[in-house]
Amino acid sequence: MNDTLTLSSILLEPTGAVWMYSMLLVMIAMTMLVSIRLLFTRRKIGYFSMIVALALLLVQYVLLIARAWTPELTEDEIFAALLLKAFAFVMLNVGIFQLYNPTRKRDITLFLLFVIATAAVASTYWLAPEWLQSGDIHIHLLRPLGLELYMFILIFLSFIIVNPRIGQNGKYQTMLTVSFIQQTLHMANLYIFNDSQPVLQLLERMAPFALHMVLFLFIFERVIEIMQAIYTSSITDSLTKLYNRKYFDNRLRSALQQRHPVSVLFSDIDNFKKLNDTKGHHMGDQVLRQAAQIIMEETGEAGTCGRYGGEEMVVLVTDPDVLPEELAERIRARIEQETIVTVSMGYSVFKKGIHAEELIQQADEAMYKAKTSGKNKVIGWS
Repeated sequence: MNDTLTLSSILLEPTGAVWMYSMLLVMIAMTMLVSIRLLFTRRKIGYFSMIVALALLLVQYVLLIARAWTPELTEDEIFAALLLKAFAFVMLNVGIFQLYNPTRKRDITLFLLFVIATAAVASTYWLAPEWLQSGDIHIHLLRPLGLELYMFILIFLSFIIVNPRIGQNGKYQTMLTVSFIQQTLHMANLYIFNDSQPVLQLLERMAPFALHMVLFLFIFERVIEIMQAIYTSSITDSLTKLYNRKYFDNRLRSALQQRHPVSVLFSDIDNFKKLNDTKGHHMGDQVLRQAAQIIMEETGEAGTCGRYGGEEMVVLVTDPDVLPEELAERIRARIEQETIVTVSMGYSVFKKGIHAEELIQQADEAMYKAKTSGKNKVIGWS
């Protein structure tokens, strides 16, 4: 007689089931709290859909905990658990889709179709015995078959519809893969081995941990994405994607405090007001974006580019091997060749005792000399 207790035997006991389901409740609750926080701060409907899905999962696992010591669940309890699982899966994937896409009328229609389809498939739970005229011994297997197979369809459709249109595809694909594995284990254990394989039972109970861990990481990374977007928007110009004036000034002061041999390029688009007046602000915005892109491409890793105001753009050159006059000339030449405008550019080189404001002012004055002496040229401060 072998009375040795193993970890799997402990976990498969009612107490072990309660412990595992309770841990899942904690994970789901943590994910739900983060989603609620994001809903109030971002006011995006996707978080509401995810909260609904997580609430359904909470109810499902609370019911499983409450019935952990019951040898067999009633038909109503089995139906409720299956229905909660199906609707939770639908709402969760709808929420993930809504995080990355605006909700259009066709998306609402598609969502309603999934809800109707889920309800229709759920109705087969009570109709299956009538269709097949089977004996009572098989009813408990036939009734859930429609909903169980429907879960595979939902997973497959999620791969096709949701996955191509969201971010974090790797984590999302992992979630769907884990869902597929969990459902496969459940079906194999129930319909092939008559729920008699402890290993499959254990794997089936542990699969949700992996699923909800990935889901929590998905939400957590979404928080990081939002924080990065907020930070980026606070230091960049929305039109040109260059750094804004405040950030550029801070970078310049920091470089001077560290005694780096820096230089500053100051550019101004020639006849920009006339361009706006004759061809409209839309064309002016397009030219600004084109010029900014050229400045960023030419500067590369050699420095920091910023929009100083209006049509004025600046470059902080921090690479000592890059000559400011050569960089300025490359920028000027490309803008002349690739856009419908030209630029006047000035530059200044750091010397001992010069403050950040003076360095920028010198480059600005050099640019002004270029503009007043013919435009479309580069002049250095002297």
